[in-house]
Amino acid sequence: MKKLLYLVVPALLLTACGSSSKKQDVKNQTKNTQPNHIEVLYFHAAQRCMTCRSIEANVTHLLDSLYTTELQKGKITYKIIDISKSENEAIANKYQVSWSSLFINRWKDGKESTNNLTRFSFSNARTAPEKFNEGIKTKIDELLKQL
Repeated sequence: MKKLLYLVVPALLLTACGSSSKKQDVKNQTKNTQPNHIEVLYFHAAQRCMTCRSIEANVTHLLDSLYTTELQKGKITYKIIDISKSENEAIANKYQVSWSSLFINRWKDGKESTNNLTRFSFSNARTAPEKFNEGIKTKIDELLKQL
């Protein structure tokens, strides 16, 4: 009987420990995975031209006027990032940004899909704001449907 206890007790302990570590792994995976969302990133340097300022103003106005609910619920996040500040060096390096840039990225199931709209932005933000707004709106709407 004692021999049986010596075999059963360690087996039960190993089984219990194994299942609790699996539960812990699932919790850690859930914590590390971002919720599905659209991320709008506007990068700028300390000194900005009129076009750079137009990009920021147009994006801010567009998001505030058309996507208030999505911003409040976290479906869309908007970050204005000054690349001249040392604390923003890592994110600037991640996107290989060295001057004003606009990215609209989709995060789905923990994976990022990047969309660099810098050229489009510089071509239209100041000289054709209606075209700029429509292009940004179209991209955001497209990405929201993919969530």
